[in-house]
Amino acid sequence: MTVSSPRRVIFSADDFGMSVEVNEAIEEAHRNGLLSTASLMVAAPAFEDALRRAKRLPNLRLGLHLVVIEGDSLLHLPIITDQKGWFGSNQLQLGLQYFFSPTTRAALKKEIHAQFEQFARTGLQLDHANAHKHMHLHPTIGQMMIQTGRTYGLRAIRTPMEPAGPLGETPSLGDQALEQWTRVLRHQIRRAGMKTNDSCFGLRWSGHMTPERIHRLIPQLPSGISEIYFHPAKGQNSQMASLMPGYQPEQELATLTSPATKELLAAHNIQTTTWGAL
Repeated sequence: MTVSSPRRVIFSADDFGMSVEVNEAIEEAHRNGLLSTASLMVAAPAFEDALRRAKRLPNLRLGLHLVVIEGDSLLHLPIITDQKGWFGSNQLQLGLQYFFSPTTRAALKKEIHAQFEQFARTGLQLDHANAHKHMHLHPTIGQMMIQTGRTYGLRAIRTPMEPAGPLGETPSLGDQALEQWTRVLRHQIRRAGMKTNDSCFGLRWSGHMTPERIHRLIPQLPSGISEIYFHPAKGQNSQMASLMPGYQPEQELATLTSPATKELLAAHNIQTTTWGAL
């Protein structure tokens, strides 16, 4: 009988559809590297390009990257977006509106439903869901994601809980606050009978998941299911450079395609997996 490894890891990428540069990198990281999973932005500028690539990558597991902040909407509802249908970037302001305003919540619910419906129209299997900037940590958004997602067959959701120890750092007050928020999300996910990860890596080093960093992290991965998520790209267009200044997307692609990454996983008996295999 084969005994499964106590440590398993999902290698995933966010922002599929944000730009052609992102889409190219995700395809390459899947074909020539460790990337098994990507999260699709269904209202983003390069969504159709991402969809064409997805159709020729049948083993790439795809989920919904729900956008309710700093990105394009589908419905362009003025109460939650500007005249161009763009969600704002002020996380605190949006969070308060989403929580306290009934009219805002009603619009938000319509937009979330529309994004799940758009994903369903692609004909792709819904592997998982998460939210841009981890906005599903907001109890209202998390609940709406789960309730709406269930009608579309959603079975797995990311919990963005990043332990400090494996990164060689001491837990901060921010880490403690994040843990409290993730407890609420985990409770929502488990109550719905869905799956989630034990640990998640990509928060502190967002945009800087370089080979050197990830190769230091891999031996330190905790037991259970870890998700390591990336933002790979073959470069940045002007919008990406404005929204994500200083990011190193080419380095993140290099991490995913580096033979040394795969060799380290084997050396430490860490298995790669997917949400569907949990």
